[in-house]
Amino acid sequence: MTSLTKRIIAALSLGVVSIAAHAAYPEKPVRLVVPYAAGGPTDTFARALADVWGTKLGTTMIVENKAGAGTIVGTEFVSKAAPDGYTVLMSTVAHAVNPALHSRLSYSNDDFAPIGLAARAPLALVVNNDLPVKNLAEFLEYLKQNSEKTDYSSAGIASAPHLGGALLNHVGKFNARHIPYKGSAPAMADLIGGHVQFMVDSAPTALAQVRAKTVRLIATSMSERLPQTPDIPAIAEALPGYEAYTWNAMQVPVKTDKDVIEALRSSLQAALNDEGLMQKADQMGLLLESKPDPQALKDFIAAEQKKWSAVVKASDMATN
Repeated sequence: MTSLTKRIIAALSLGVVSIAAHAAYPEKPVRLVVPYAAGGPTDTFARALADVWGTKLGTTMIVENKAGAGTIVGTEFVSKAAPDGYTVLMSTVAHAVNPALHSRLSYSNDDFAPIGLAARAPLALVVNNDLPVKNLAEFLEYLKQNSEKTDYSSAGIASAPHLGGALLNHVGKFNARHIPYKGSAPAMADLIGGHVQFMVDSAPTALAQVRAKTVRLIATSMSERLPQTPDIPAIAEALPGYEAYTWNAMQVPVKTDKDVIEALRSSLQAALNDEGLMQKADQMGLLLESKPDPQALKDFIAAEQKKWSAVVKASDMATN
């Protein structure tokens, strides 16, 4: 047997081993890393999704919480994980904001391969009941006339409510003052108590308070009206270009094999179209994506980073 023949046989053997390895995926549980503490809305959705996604993939999917530094801890962990398809990151809008907030991140978009967008979580603009406005037009006029005397609350620096309010300032050229709190609950409590005038909070939380008549609903944050509140305008109807929401996207370490990514993507799509998960997501106020796509997610994150970078600079959020 010539040396050339031996090399050909060896190469073919490696190819067979590689194909067999990919065909066997998954051979063990997959961990879904959530860069937030257990018990929050992102974690709650992750656990509901993991149950169905794991079943569609043919394995157990285990949620692993790695909170800290505004999602940086968990994101960095996944960026350095083995690219074998057994470690998946559930990222949120913080993934798009952090590069503008922190100049010395140890990772970048180049360290991740996209699987697909899973869900979007709308926000809702609510005001204190004593604020003399009844609709979006009146609110925007009030803000225009009283911008520097108006405060809005949030769950903390660079939280979704902060981003929603900062984008309102940016697009509308207002100057409302941001008052950060340690969580959504105290931020909403001070809105109800009249210590701040408005908040752009997660839709389920805000709508629960609207139903309790403790705050007044003015508008919602997506580019179009929400199915749950068809009579309430989107902010974009009066301020073109406004759209703020958080989201849940799935990514893996960059060198993960394409066949493995496709296995994750196709099973994710099956999970997102599962009737049981769709019902749970609706109760959480989430809008599920029916066709997650890697390239679409890559383009989406790039667009989100561009948008939020401008907002961060305009609002002076950056920490270093």
